[in-house]
Amino acid sequence: MKNSRTVGEDYEKQAAEHLKTLGYKVLEKNFRCRTGEIDLIAKDGAYLVFVEVKYRAGTAMGEPQEAVDVRKQRKISRTASYYCMTHRIPQDQPCRFDVAACCAGEWVVIRNAFDYVQ
Repeated sequence: MKNSRTVGEDYEKQAAEHLKTLGYKVLEKNFRCRTGEIDLIAKDGAYLVFVEVKYRAGTAMGEPQEAVDVRKQRKISRTASYYCMTHRIPQDQPCRFDVAACCAGEWVVIRNAFDYVQ
């Protein structure tokens, strides 16, 4: 039986592959610092994209993207700011936050998710 960390890593790999089929270029996986973690960091056209990966076996506990609440969004935003600072990302670099959600084997990518997920 796989532990939750291994299961999470499997879904993050699947999400990275799915994003590649949509034209994203995955730059980094599992960026961690003191403020938090970002599952995937990618480029999509001109955008630097910070991607949160969520999965559910079914919808009994709600849609996977619903787990990215305001508190989680703030944590990811702080971590993204730290990433940009430490990687010397120019301040005029357009950035966005996406959620890659998998439910019952179906992937959905929500672009600009923090504008929509509450």
